[in-house]
Amino acid sequence: MEKNKIAVLGLGYVGLPLAVEFSKHFETVGFDINLEKVGVIQSGNDPTKEIGDDALKQALKRGFVASSATEEIKNCNIYIVTVPTDIYPDKTPNLEPLQSASGTIGSMLKLGDLVIYESTTYPGCTEEFCIPILEKTSGLKINTDFGVGYSPERINPGDKQRNVTNIIKVTSGSSEKVAHKVDALYKTIVKAGTHLTPNIKVAEASKAVENAQRDINISFMNELAMIFDKMEINTKDVLAAAGTKWNFLPFRPGLVGGHCIGVDPYYLAWKAKQLGHDPQVILSGRKINDSMGLHVASSVVKQMQQKGIPIKGSRVLILGFAFKENSSDTRNTRVIDVYRELKEFGLTVDIYDPLVDKVAVKKEFGVIVLESIQLDDYCAIVEAVRHDCFADLKSHAQFSFRL
Repeated sequence: MEKNKIAVLGLGYVGLPLAVEFSKHFETVGFDINLEKVGVIQSGNDPTKEIGDDALKQALKRGFVASSATEEIKNCNIYIVTVPTDIYPDKTPNLEPLQSASGTIGSMLKLGDLVIYESTTYPGCTEEFCIPILEKTSGLKINTDFGVGYSPERINPGDKQRNVTNIIKVTSGSSEKVAHKVDALYKTIVKAGTHLTPNIKVAEASKAVENAQRDINISFMNELAMIFDKMEINTKDVLAAAGTKWNFLPFRPGLVGGHCIGVDPYYLAWKAKQLGHDPQVILSGRKINDSMGLHVASSVVKQMQQKGIPIKGSRVLILGFAFKENSSDTRNTRVIDVYRELKEFGLTVDIYDPLVDKVAVKKEFGVIVLESIQLDDYCAIVEAVRHDCFADLKSHAQFSFRL
């Protein structure tokens, strides 16, 4: 086995589990610009709650290191980029983290090194945006002096059944030789196997399609919910009936947030526009899903009125603030939309979610997540996120609404 030293840049929900897994086979350093996060990781506490403290402590014992010092990664020969790729308020790609990571790597790139990007982006970004930065800052040439791979992350935050080792990994490279090297590297940790694509653009596009497809399917369910609500038809009853057909896809209405599905379709749409194509289906799905918070809030208020519950000043509790069930991840959570819309209607709104980082939520969203609750203090309860820990909660609230 070739002696490799791996640096994973970005120690979030994707990077930390990946780095810990690689540390079982190679000398591995995790790099992150967040000093506080690095300190937490070095103390043996998993800030992502994806791998657990015990697994992290074992990794630290076998030599895994988390650091914010570039000195720690300059002697690595494989650099894996897992930094976030977000969007600006105008829904265009924010490539600043990719630019920064590429510049950092380029400043220390050596002959024979390999750089692999896992961050989700639009087809063409690695070759058109990242590689030029690597070449400019290093003075080296792609495929002559160093290689580049792309292997999109498929982490599902909060999912303990599907993790980095048992999800098939899509791989690619800047040349056939590099592609096979990338593929072989991931085969050391991915038990489910790999899928080697013909080129980097195909790998990038596959990730964009995965997320856009799910986004569009959910948007269809959300639009149906809006239509059936006007018809006073129970959407869940309709889907239960339709689901008896063997080829019916079991999607359901809901809030679409998170760092992938609620963001990545905009990357594909942006690239399509650059090429002169109007991505109508993709953007229509995004428009519907982005409006779901208002629909939920309006539905809650409507049902409260039907039950004779006063709106102004009434107390409503939202259960859940993470973007999905059984996760602590609040990135791009659309529960905030429900909260703000309910406040606009004049309701007094509280939030309870025992899984999320309450300090981080207050800092990023400006809202308080309660430490504890008395359910009977509320006239209405909105279960926005189906955490398992909410299953046994009982209250005497006059009204409850479940997504």
